[in-house]
Amino acid sequence: MKHAVSRGAVRIIAGRWRRRRLPVAASGEIRPTPDRVRETLFNWLGTGVEGTRCLDLFAGTGALGFEAASRGAKAVVLVERDRDVVAALEFAVRTLGADNVTIERADALQWAPPADMRFDIVFLDPPWFGPAPEEALARLEDADALVPGCVAYLETKRDPADIKLPPGWRLLRTRRAGRVRYHLASRNDQPAGRRRAAHGDD
Repeated sequence: MKHAVSRGAVRIIAGRWRRRRLPVAASGEIRPTPDRVRETLFNWLGTGVEGTRCLDLFAGTGALGFEAASRGAKAVVLVERDRDVVAALEFAVRTLGADNVTIERADALQWAPPADMRFDIVFLDPPWFGPAPEEALARLEDADALVPGCVAYLETKRDPADIKLPPGWRLLRTRRAGRVRYHLASRNDQPAGRRRAAHGDD
């Protein structure tokens, strides 16, 4: 979740860049998703990350997007509007040699992917006082930017009952870490044979 932090670094947990550190730009709106939350999320996703196209729409440190790229995502797009934060992301891409990561400097709710780009996994972790993550999810739906069976990670302070997903979506997993609730949701049209997390609160 995005909060004020001092300049520092976050650690990639697993994959080809395991234990490598990403720079954190000093900003009043960002804080990395904690290691234990990211670890839980990627345990939920399991082997389903490999070969996918992922979108980290409110990128901040890029911790979620870089973690996916490290674990075998085919392509990852990071969208971030803050100039200094984008510079930190660009530095991380160069340092890691992350040729599967693309950075877009734009407002998350105004950015639209190219017509030929659709995503398998989206990470939606807006600032606490920003838009609701499901609002961003609905915009991506309207833009036809999501493949059948897409899964979405949503981070918010609200209870699951207060989350209004777009039609055709359902929560698969939900968990709490302090004041933060984080969730995994899926479109109901998931492809047969594709590994996805089972429903539950664990």
